Amino acid sequence: MGTAASVRRMRTVDLNGTWRAVVADEERRRDFADVGTSDTAEAGWSDLVVPSHWRTTPTFAAIDGPLLTRRHFQLDTTAALSPNAPRRIGAESAPTVSAGGTRWWLVLDGVCYQGDVWMDGRYIGDTEGYFFPHSFDVTDLLHDDPHHVLAVEVACTPQSDPTAKRNLTGSLQHSTWLEPDWNPGGIWRDVRLEESGPLRIRHLRVRCDEATRDRAVLACRAVIDAVEPGTAHLLTTVTPTPSSAGDNPAGGGDSIRETAAEDAQTLTLAAGENRVEWQIEIRDPDLWWPHALGDQPLHDVAISVHLDDDGTMGAVSHRRQVRTGLRRVEMRRWILHVNGERMFLKGTNLGPTRQDLAGTSPEAVVADVRAARDVGLDMVRIHTHIARPELYDAADELGMIVWQDMPLQWGYARSVRKQAVRQAREAVDLLAHHPSLAVWCGHNEPLTIGAAHHEDPTTDRPTGSRELRRMVLGQVLPSWNRSILDRSIRRTLRSVDGTRPVIAHSGVLPHLPQLDGTDSHLWFGWEYGEIDDLADLAARWPRLVRFVSELGAQAVPTTADFCEPHRWPDLDWERLSSVHGLQRELLDLIADPDEAESFAAWRDDTQRYQAELLRRQIEALRRLKYRPTGGFAQFLFADAHPAISASVLDHRRRAKQGLDALAAACRPVIVVADPLPPTGRALPSTLDVHVVSDQRHSLGALTATATLTVDGTTVEHQWTGDVPADDCVRVGTVTVPRRARHGDSAHLVLRLRDADGDLVAANEYRR
Repeated sequence: MGTAASVRRMRTVDLNGTWRAVVADEERRRDFADVGTSDTAEAGWSDLVVPSHWRTTPTFAAIDGPLLTRRHFQLDTTAALSPNAPRRIGAESAPTVSAGGTRWWLVLDGVCYQGDVWMDGRYIGDTEGYFFPHSFDVTDLLHDDPHHVLAVEVACTPQSDPTAKRNLTGSLQHSTWLEPDWNPGGIWRDVRLEESGPLRIRHLRVRCDEATRDRAVLACRAVIDAVEPGTAHLLTTVTPTPSSAGDNPAGGGDSIRETAAEDAQTLTLAAGENRVEWQIEIRDPDLWWPHALGDQPLHDVAISVHLDDDGTMGAVSHRRQVRTGLRRVEMRRWILHVNGERMFLKGTNLGPTRQDLAGTSPEAVVADVRAARDVGLDMVRIHTHIARPELYDAADELGMIVWQDMPLQWGYARSVRKQAVRQAREAVDLLAHHPSLAVWCGHNEPLTIGAAHHEDPTTDRPTGSRELRRMVLGQVLPSWNRSILDRSIRRTLRSVDGTRPVIAHSGVLPHLPQLDGTDSHLWFGWEYGEIDDLADLAARWPRLVRFVSELGAQAVPTTADFCEPHRWPDLDWERLSSVHGLQRELLDLIADPDEAESFAAWRDDTQRYQAELLRRQIEALRRLKYRPTGGFAQFLFADAHPAISASVLDHRRRAKQGLDALAAACRPVIVVADPLPPTGRALPSTLDVHVVSDQRHSLGALTATATLTVDGTTVEHQWTGDVPADDCVRVGTVTVPRRARHGDSAHLVLRLRDADGDLVAANEYRR
């Protein structure tokens, strides 16, 4: 169906750039939005770049707001407007359009966290929610004069009570791994005016409901805003996305790309907002796969609403386009299946690339996703925030699975439920078309008791059994957040996106009345217990390791100038705790500064411990592959600011030793053994050896060797056999001689070779 001749270009006016801003007070609020108000430096106003967070402007670097902001612009629409067109006086009147059917929309892509918006002194609406766009019909306000003033009061209130927060900003305003004094307030994404015809697609949701080798089905939902009742036409076109710019010499035009599917329908619209839902079928689809399973073909879905021209499809009134992939996902017993293929998810937690979301380059965002894939990971959990759009595009293209948290962490006030439900719907509209997004999670750690230890890193943090006991009590005791808020969010996510698994909350243990529990946060060897307690717990309570979405330990970063190493050992411990995330009471247990001869030695001790923890715990979970473990997510991949944290990449993206340990433990094929007990403890009589393979084909004719040396006594074993595809098998047992079981030193070397003698995997353990 050819419609190119009827396409009309829709103009966009960029309103980014230099705005004027001043800290809000009651007197200024009275007239700051008026056209005639002075916003000069003499009147107390300063320059503010939009998009940005206001804290990045020196004038407002220590301000918590609210801020009053203004932008002068010109838009001459008089030539296009009919002088006799009726003009809206009250908010309840119908919107007017030009003789040519033009409407103008103010679009704010991201305001953190709340905004009140005026145009030429007239109030046009409010915003709440930092991660999704807000739009307003401003057609009537652009008639009289080409000179205009856009004014926005922006607020991002500090959350004084961490157990009853009201801003749904997640870790951006409450975490232990970001700068605690940072305020993310500001107009942090683009602002623009967009032109449309009488009909505009105000909301759009596209998701893949079904995908097999024979057919795929895209479910589409649009909210179309119409000036007046009448007939319109809706055209949906699905075309394969070029893999690179070089594949499409015509610059991406649909005319040279094969159409995968097309659907046209006639609509009868009422004045105002109209919800339309429909499906489009693609035959013999090219399926999207995670990078470990296949390729990542993508498709562009273009949806245009057309005016009626005597019963036929007329000019385009508005057009929107999203990029998607054709696949289906489901989770069975915490094991993810993509297009029917099961996957053991090797993942990590991603926080913001930088706390300055607005100033973060797209290249830096993409680099973090690529680095996670290069380490051998399959999944990134977007931890308690919704990221910049470049992250999701990169995950689609690189074949990385995304676990998406809603921006809720720890305790919230009862008043937020309605807003949380609304923002859950907005999140689905914003992200549902991304094939990489496989899991929704409503809330991270909705604890009643235990949340206080996240409040201030400088407070006395209980450790060992006390910390574990408090964590358990915090999950078992009744909680409005867990029982009411999170159920509402889960119900909403399931109702608007039934194509993905939805987890109500992360880190909730199995308990009465919720016997099943969710994924687990197991900080053995850090917040409580010892490293190998995780494996011991798995044997006693298998349900607890079905999916471990947080594990790790802090380590001092390689780039550590902010620690002022020259002051060693008299570091500013208080500043490192309050600003840079150091949990000293816990870190002292694994690397006591009093026992380190230098800062470098202390830093290396912390990194060695983190690396050993990651290696042993990930190996333990991979040995339990599908029986019952469906995957894990290490915490944290990279720092957003100078920090002593559980990350394996510091704020300059220099690797800690934990990065190599993570990569080694996540190789497609590994050979592992029972861990050696610490020095001073007797060796067990036997050590089991396993081979874990994520390969989608069987590994035949393998030879595994084990060489154990204990205080000069050496024992060798050799086994041969096959390893099935995507499985874990016990290949043999190392027998420890009785006379060697009490030795102080021990060294176990494992090698796995193929039929040609080439090394497939290697490992070794020392004590």
